[in-house]
Amino acid sequence: MSDSHRNLIVSVPTEQLAADLGALSEGVEIVVWPMDAAAPRERFDMVVPPYMSMARVLSRLEGVEVGLVQSQSIGYDGVEAILPPGLVFANAASVHETSTAELAVALALAAQRRLDAFAVDTAAGRWSPVFTESLADRRVLLLGYGGVGKAVAARLEPFEVRLTAVASRARDEDGISVHGVDELGELLPDAEIVIVTLPGGAATRGLVDDAFLSALPDGALLINVGRGTLVDTDALVDHVRRGRVRAALDVTDPEPLPEEHPLWGLPGVLISPHVGGASSAMRPRVARLVRAQIERLAAGEPPLNVVLGG
Repeated sequence: MSDSHRNLIVSVPTEQLAADLGALSEGVEIVVWPMDAAAPRERFDMVVPPYMSMARVLSRLEGVEVGLVQSQSIGYDGVEAILPPGLVFANAASVHETSTAELAVALALAAQRRLDAFAVDTAAGRWSPVFTESLADRRVLLLGYGGVGKAVAARLEPFEVRLTAVASRARDEDGISVHGVDELGELLPDAEIVIVTLPGGAATRGLVDDAFLSALPDGALLINVGRGTLVDTDALVDHVRRGRVRAALDVTDPEPLPEEHPLWGLPGVLISPHVGGASSAMRPRVARLVRAQIERLAAGEPPLNVVLGG
């Protein structure tokens, strides 16, 4: 942490983020470092790595004195294994919830209203109306009630769905009765749409397995905007092939999804390439978080969102 006798030195990966930060307190020095070469300084109070490339760049922090590594992503599964020892790591909670929730609702609407099929018809110059399923009146099970889950719930409210929230433990929060994950066995048979927003990691790996999918009613829609590892991909392919369930996925396992993977082109599957947070909503929210962290470091206050170290 910097003391009052020296500048706060903060590295950001792009000129754009440096500009987005705007005017900062006196004594804050911004260094643009894309982390594509050795560190330009021996010490940083905060380092913001480039988006979606930490696996390739965190090793460049070896031997550099760093007060805080501020990610631009919410997820951090696997980071502990590649983060140089002794460093403090914060995730980007507050940055991607808006954009990811927006995509979750878009995937639900696209799958229910067959927008993917209409896009193919558009390209082919084909007028082919069909009667589709609404999002309104559906029984939606929201699996995960953290930042993204709450943002999804807020956006679903005007769509007149019947929402059931599920999290790791049962609780009452924001006037909503949240069910515990141990109740899934009773809840899944009634769920027409399941939206998964949980983080990755060992605790959630393969949660959506054959038993989970078998408990869903015929024709149910699975939407995953959490992590691909939450879903047993082979089980999902089997259920979709049999016409049991449909899927709209922003994340997959493996990822990126390789060519010739059975999920590609499978009727009933809509895939977006892990773009939940990748929208124009990201830029102002990343800048807001980085500014807040700079202000906290300058004031000698603990940083927000620390998930590793510290």
